[in-house]
Amino acid sequence: MIEVPKPSFFSRLTAILLFSVLPGCQALPESGVHSFTDELKVGNDHLVLSFDTKLHSQVIASYSGRTIPLQEEHRKSEYIVLENGPVGDFQAESYRTQTINDDLGKGLQYIITGRSAEGMVKQVDVRVYDSYPSSAFLSVSYRNDTGNPVRILKWVNHNYQIASTSPSSPDFWSFQGASYADRRDWVQPVTPGFEQKNYMGMNSSDYGSGTPVSDVWTRDIGIGVGHVELTPKLVSLPVSYARGDSGVTIGIEYDRPETLNPGETLTTFETFLNLHQGDYFATLANYRHIMSAKGLEAPEYPDNSYEPIWCAWGYERDFTVEEVLQTLPKAKEMGLKWAVLDDGWQTSEGDWYLDRDKFPHGDESMRQLVDKIEEAGLKAKLWWAPLAVDPGTDLIRDHEDMLLLDKDGNPVDITWWDSYYLCPAYAKTQEYSEELVRKMMGQWGYAGLKIDGQHLNGVPPCYNPKHNHKHPEESVEQLQEFWKRIYETAREIDRESIVEICPCGTSYAFHNMPYMNQSVSSDPLSSWQIRHKGKTLKALMGESSPYYGDHVELSDDASDFASSVGIGAVVGTKFTWPSDSHPEKGFQLTPEKERSFRHWIDIYNEKMLPKGVYMGELYDIGFDKPETHAVSKDGKMYYAFYADGWEGSVELRGLAAGQYRVVDYENDRPLGTVAGPTATLKVDFNKHLLIEAIPVD
Repeated sequence: MIEVPKPSFFSRLTAILLFSVLPGCQALPESGVHSFTDELKVGNDHLVLSFDTKLHSQVIASYSGRTIPLQEEHRKSEYIVLENGPVGDFQAESYRTQTINDDLGKGLQYIITGRSAEGMVKQVDVRVYDSYPSSAFLSVSYRNDTGNPVRILKWVNHNYQIASTSPSSPDFWSFQGASYADRRDWVQPVTPGFEQKNYMGMNSSDYGSGTPVSDVWTRDIGIGVGHVELTPKLVSLPVSYARGDSGVTIGIEYDRPETLNPGETLTTFETFLNLHQGDYFATLANYRHIMSAKGLEAPEYPDNSYEPIWCAWGYERDFTVEEVLQTLPKAKEMGLKWAVLDDGWQTSEGDWYLDRDKFPHGDESMRQLVDKIEEAGLKAKLWWAPLAVDPGTDLIRDHEDMLLLDKDGNPVDITWWDSYYLCPAYAKTQEYSEELVRKMMGQWGYAGLKIDGQHLNGVPPCYNPKHNHKHPEESVEQLQEFWKRIYETAREIDRESIVEICPCGTSYAFHNMPYMNQSVSSDPLSSWQIRHKGKTLKALMGESSPYYGDHVELSDDASDFASSVGIGAVVGTKFTWPSDSHPEKGFQLTPEKERSFRHWIDIYNEKMLPKGVYMGELYDIGFDKPETHAVSKDGKMYYAFYADGWEGSVELRGLAAGQYRVVDYENDRPLGTVAGPTATLKVDFNKHLLIEAIPVD
């Protein structure tokens, strides 16, 4: 587990001095109410948020003695939209300050008040903390003092336009945490004409939710924004670069119309901004620490969560038990430690009865299969797609009340499974699913669950009147409670059990992460996705978390183990052997494949890099070339370089002072000696180069 960063002794002193040393800053006043005169600057070690007399703001970064304005001028960063347009000009009236000490530690709070021409009163609550020297936290309230009802269509926080700081192509890179049916990259360049809404609700029938953070960076500086509520919220985090604009616009929006009667107040969710140098990894790691301090902690990772995996999905749904059994000795021989029984053991999604053609004696046949997996020296994991129920099943016939219904009272489709959603916030759904876990793990004996399906990441609002929800979004907000119950049940049965959630190409919902102890690249479309998803999930779940690169057959050329091994990902395969009824699919283990696969699995088992520390802030995945990843383990540094072709120097960052012997560990080939703390090495490679820097001492 990675610890939350410890507060710096100098952090608060730095924050106090900031107000007297930066141009235009006011000295930090005593606690109390103060008149707002010209400009107010709130900040800490690396961040200054400047408010003008209209309560427009400007973000300024401070790194390595440099002051870097991210925006060319103040702009309407927090505002509301009424039926006749946006209201973003609020004449500043006063502010008050106080010291605070809460879940995030010691800090300073500024509460700034202003009034619009329409009579709306705005109050901006800004907090900065010693332990988070690059972040500021906001919540904004709007009180209706107009004397008439006011219809608010949406609110917006952190609406910033980030200017380019250096000439490059592209000028900007981004991380965007929303889920889309086209399973697009989470990390993308941003060029003129780009626009992505990043809605955290459903973006198609069964693709939704995600990590509620957007981050944009240049070569010099980056900024991330997001919300820090403990449950999912249906916000959008748009990123756009309109042609003709001088930079990229980001922000947070909540589009839920609400009428405020005179005297009533609307308050936004708690949101944050984070500044950084390098890529988005710093923002996501900081977000993880923040949410951990608030109570959403990363899970424990058992040793067996790092072990390599063989999955029977190479035989697909029409597998036979005999095909699975005949492959187990080869999987064990090649150094794999897990065997996964995938989709096809059940009669339907929802009922989860055993297919009697495959398991003629029901529970007894399934227990026998698990016994044989264990006798072969492997651990058994079972595929499952909870919250899905097929039409015509006994579950719908007997428990129709468990269905999640839309506004019109209709079931909501899960297109991939041709199924309907069950409501995760309904007690009967939770109880039914818990009992299935007890059967699969307690009765059948499985040591792990592969929980699969894009619909697992987020659900639509539920309007089923039988559920008595306080509001329809309760289904969205309580999905994490469903996963918590599944996870805790599995851990109660076996403390070493593995709960892998594979949300099929979606951008992982952060609020579900405390309740799984193995993440996965989840049907990657390329090796690039394996690598940048790995960087993302190491930031969100811990630098030593067991991220699984998924079946190697899903990587480039169906054989790119290097993209998993090099970044510290668990390796796996779905090869078939010795025969396959569908050889045209290319999963059969040929002698040539076996030599290559065995070589890479041996390297993985020897190095076991996921147990090291992924050094995500050393290299910028967007701007540094070649693409580079680094892992620190047992006093050594491991570097992975990726490019279609590269000839020239690479930089070895993060070394301690001293001499290092450098080895291409894929080919056991010496590459010379270098000296830390930063070294350069001339190399020549195609596709990838994996090296180990060993202290000479």
